[in-house]
Parts: sequence; structure tokens; C-alpha cells
Amino acid sequence: MSKKFLTDVIQQSTEMTGVASGQLAADLVAAIKAEIVETGRFSLPDFGTFTVRETAKRTALNPRTGEKVQVKAGATVKFKASPSLKEAAFAGAKKAKRPCQVGGSGGAWQPAPHELA
Repeated sequence: MSKKFLTDVIQQSTEMTGVASGQLAADLVAAIKAEIVETGRFSLPDFGTFTVRETAKRTALNPRTGEKVQVKAGATVKFKASPSLKEAAFAGAKKAKRPCQVGGSGGAWQPAPHELA
């Protein structure tokens, strides 16, 4: 989903101009960000919950050099989908008869083009 998508949905469902609906979309995103910053949490019923999660200081490996690197403690935002969103997404995946992507590869292993030669 993008800001343009939100702008288009707002414009189609109201009598607002494109500029006004774009401003409303920007204001919604800003309000959500402000709530997360202020309280560490934002919940939208039937959609899900965004929560701030602290990350611990850790040691990682530089992928280029293999050298150990210290990573500072920080924070990230975690999203947990509501049960109704999970159910709708699963029903949509079944209806479209597309496999649910688990693990990021999106399917079975395929050789790279240079491996075929």
C-alpha cells in the first residue's frame, strides 16, 4: 500500500479533490507516526497493531569481509495482524490459488541463469 493508493481511495469515496485527499492521507500517516512515537503502540481494530520493540546490542558479521561488527542497541516497529486480517488474507490467497510465500523465496529453488550454461 502506498500514499497514492490511500489518496485514490479517499478521493473515490468522498467528494474531495486529489490535493485534499492527498493531504488527508499524509495527515493520517503523520498521526499514526505521532501515536507510535508518543505511546509506543498504535492499534487499528480489524487490521492490526504496531508496537515499538527494543533491539539489544549485538555482534554481527560484515557480509563482505566476514569481520565481526558491533551493532548498537536500538528499536524497531513490529506489526501483528488481527485475526480478521489473517483470515481475510488466507481466504484471498486460497481464492487466487497462489501459494503463501514462506521464507522469502516464493517457491521451489531454481538455478541462476549462469548455472544453466
